[in-house]
Amino acid sequence: MRTIRRLIYVEVLYAVLFVSVGFLGLFFFFDFVEELGNVGRGVQAYRVTQALVYVALRMPSHLYELLPIAVLIGTIFVMARFAQSSEYTILRTSGLGPWRALRTLLVLGLGFTILTFATGDYLAPLSDRTAQLLKARMSGGLTVGTTGAWLKERQRYLSYNVNVFQLTPEGQMDRVRIFEADSRGFLVSLTQAPRATFADGAWVLQDVERTEFQSEGGTTKVERLKLPTMRWPTEITQEMVSVALLKPDRMSTIALFQYVRHLAANSQTSQRYEIEFWRKVFYPLSCLVMVVLALPFAYLHFRSGGITSYVFGGVLIGISFFLLNNVFGYIGNLQNWQPWVAAGAPGFLYTLMSLGAFGWLVLRR
Repeated sequence: MRTIRRLIYVEVLYAVLFVSVGFLGLFFFFDFVEELGNVGRGVQAYRVTQALVYVALRMPSHLYELLPIAVLIGTIFVMARFAQSSEYTILRTSGLGPWRALRTLLVLGLGFTILTFATGDYLAPLSDRTAQLLKARMSGGLTVGTTGAWLKERQRYLSYNVNVFQLTPEGQMDRVRIFEADSRGFLVSLTQAPRATFADGAWVLQDVERTEFQSEGGTTKVERLKLPTMRWPTEITQEMVSVALLKPDRMSTIALFQYVRHLAANSQTSQRYEIEFWRKVFYPLSCLVMVVLALPFAYLHFRSGGITSYVFGGVLIGISFFLLNNVFGYIGNLQNWQPWVAAGAPGFLYTLMSLGAFGWLVLRR
């Protein structure tokens, strides 16, 4: 059985590698063509070599998205080729029964699951952050929308709404505004600073303009102050500001979990980030579903031709899974579904489909 496992593992690994390289090459070409429109723009001249580096840094993120599809297509190709050449018939007569074949592929799928998780949780966030900082160095900063990022924090007797327009490539914050309110929700002060830096448990604001509102005897007294520096104690870290400025699918699972807890602690909506957190949990497990879905192709009977159509079918199944995964995320966010339901439903549906195909084609026929 060791020889049989080695044969299957090597063939599937080579096929998945080939499919992954093909897809990544295609995405690299499309991303590079899109980036060519930005060459020569920005605060600093955006050169072709920097566009190539930026596109290359985006590849781990594409690899994370494509790995389950590549696993499905590569495994279908190998199983169908084994069936066409009658190799799988020989493997069956050598003792490779359906359940043993299923266990063999599940072990292989577990390896791909670990690889997908490591890529999406460590390699992709790091490379995406590096790519965004490279782009920020050319454009002058990292921002989102027209007003930047908004964050909220509650302290013992006060609440704060914080606006950061952008992060500079050096890790500083530009155009910071801090709205301070008391327990009744009345505005107490407005603090503005053109730039700020992160310190241990605090922000250090530079060239501060602070406006304080004090109510005395039914009248409101406004006092304006100008300070060269000001230290504002807060639990909002640089990671949280970066999270607010980046897309949630570019964060690690731990960063998403911490950010969801921060939003929940400050009574902010976290549906979008919770769905993305559960997608990060469930998405690597789809590699297990894909190998089970590919196994019935080894039990099809044909002699010549046909592999192309089966591989094309695998491409369609993989694309449908990717689209369904995204559609359920958007629908769950709009309809306020339970986050784990919106994230796990596509994988559950395809699990049922793969087990149904395995039971009907492999066990019954």
